[in-house]
Amino acid sequence: MEHYHISEQPYYRPAGDEVELFERAHRLKLPVMLKGPTGSGKTRFLQHMAFRLGLPLVTVACHEDLTASDLVGRYLFVGNETQWVDGPLTLAVKYGAICYLDELVEARKDTTVVIHPLGDDRRILPIEKKGSVVEAHDDFMLVVSFNPGYQSILKDLKQSTRQRFLALDFTYPEPRAEAEIVCRETGIAPAAAARLVELAAMIRNLRDHGLEEGVSTRLLVYAARLMDEGVPARRAAEVTMTRPLTDDADMLETLRELVEAVFEE
Repeated sequence: MEHYHISEQPYYRPAGDEVELFERAHRLKLPVMLKGPTGSGKTRFLQHMAFRLGLPLVTVACHEDLTASDLVGRYLFVGNETQWVDGPLTLAVKYGAICYLDELVEARKDTTVVIHPLGDDRRILPIEKKGSVVEAHDDFMLVVSFNPGYQSILKDLKQSTRQRFLALDFTYPEPRAEAEIVCRETGIAPAAAARLVELAAMIRNLRDHGLEEGVSTRLLVYAARLMDEGVPARRAAEVTMTRPLTDDADMLETLRELVEAVFEE
């Protein structure tokens, strides 16, 4: 869990009206779902919005072993007595933070139902172990992220969960914007950033041809940072934009050929 105030405004380049919609959602006390592939800017956007709204951000990385107690809290034996310790969700509800449940689909379904009373007009958090109910602070906001590309029969959000959220869709930026982001984040030359974006577009076109996920903007930034440190472009692209995506030998060979085509020596 991360719980902090963001002291400096993170750079974020809006793609549409998502900033305005998020601000309106907070004002209307509506929960928000951020939908999009890995590395498409969901977390950066939320950090940007937490700064704009002046709110602390509580982040929980969801996983299959996440329990309701991990979110709400539990009794712990401290010294010679048992004490209740609030979980991250309870802290956010009480003190008016943004609670960000990252990749909610990874959590167990019996855990996700805990957030249901916070996702409707009640805005309450029942704490069964204490026999109490916490009413949400006016500034509290519930935000979850979801990667539709990973959904399956076994891993998907129930409609009873989905239909509690306003949904904002995220995707990879259009080429010019993505190159601008890479330059802004790394200081790399515009021409080199444009080549990285060109390579990324080629790789993303392979998603329906054996590649599970396209290369993220985050990985383009990693590649640019390595290049800015003197790592040859092909090698930087290999270790950031091809090797992390797959272990399949044939696909890696295809990706290598794309890298060589873009970064001709």
